[in-house]
Amino acid sequence: MAIGSGIVLIVLGLILVLDVINIDTSVVDTATLGWILLIAGIVAIVISLIVNQQRTRSTVVSEHRDTHRPL
Repeated sequence: MAIGSGIVLIVLGLILVLDVINIDTSVVDTATLGWILLIAGIVAIVISLIVNQQRTRSTVVSEHRDTHRPL
C-alpha cells in the first residue's frame, strides 16, 4: 500500500516539477510543491521496503527435550 502511494507521490511531484501541467496559483510555488511531493514519495517507498524486509525476517526456534530420565 505504501509503495503504491509513494509511486503516486513521485508521479505527481514530477508532473509539478517538470511543468507538464501549468497550474496558475500565486499562493503556492508549484516547483517547490513538486519537489516536496517527490521527496515524500521516495521516503515512503524506502520506509515501506525497510518495513517489508524486517517483516520477512523470521527466526525458527527448535526445542528438543530429552524424554529419557536417568535413574
